[in-house]
Amino acid sequence: MFFVIVALIVVVFISNGVRIVRPYEKGVVERLGSYNRTVGSGLRLILPIIDRMNKVDMREQVVDVPPQQVITKDNVAVEVDAVVYYEVTDPMKVIYNVANFYLAVTKLAQTNLRNLVGDLALDECLTSRDRINTQLREILDEATDKWGTKVTRVELQKIEPPADVTEAMHRQMKAERLRRAVILEAEGEKQAAILKSEGEKQAKILSAQGEAEALKQVADAEKYQKIARAEGEGQAVTTVFRAMHEGEPTNDILALKYMEALQKVADGKATKIFLPLEGTNMLGSIAGISELFKDKDKNIPE
Repeated sequence: MFFVIVALIVVVFISNGVRIVRPYEKGVVERLGSYNRTVGSGLRLILPIIDRMNKVDMREQVVDVPPQQVITKDNVAVEVDAVVYYEVTDPMKVIYNVANFYLAVTKLAQTNLRNLVGDLALDECLTSRDRINTQLREILDEATDKWGTKVTRVELQKIEPPADVTEAMHRQMKAERLRRAVILEAEGEKQAAILKSEGEKQAKILSAQGEAEALKQVADAEKYQKIARAEGEGQAVTTVFRAMHEGEPTNDILALKYMEALQKVADGKATKIFLPLEGTNMLGSIAGISELFKDKDKNIPE
């Protein structure tokens, strides 16, 4: 009987002295009420009655900050809530330095969130979520460092203004989008008018350039015709001159001279005319030269 009692005592003693620490936990061992050591995961032995072990979860955990009414800088009451993510860095501090970490971090987050939102206008609150998250995380991380924890991130779940303010914001947003649409439409019409005007301008310039080129070509053609005509007349005069001075004058040359004399008589520059005796040939030559001058639009009497 005695051995049975002793065996039972040994079994109870051993069972109370064996502790299993999970991989995501750490154990804080106290001996006679004072901190003794911190142990990692695995099978751990402690002295029953003398030692005591507190297990601490080392995984990242979340604290849901309850919604609260906050007055913004422009006196608008908004409802704000957030979530805080943290992890334990020192198991001893999280046990001995704070009595209720969850409650402490919740109240700390609510207080600082009220201060941060109160320094911003409503529009800034709605558009500055990332800035609020960063500032709140830095404040909480610094404050909870002595509790053996690290705040990894903070996220605002909602910033909800009153219903009348929300409706007014929706109307403002609709009006702003309508204004932008009108401006974009006007800009499009303006660009279209500019492009159309530029196109008409370029068309007129090209048309004027084409007309100028055409007129230039016509003028060049007339110029070349006049030059050719003048060269032909010059060659004719040269031929007549050579015939008169280098050889015997023919009936055509005498007729030409006769016609020049007749023109001078018509102009009043000559008073006497001597006709050659070759009547028939002379008259034929005069008639041919007369026809020549008619073609040149000269006033020569027949």
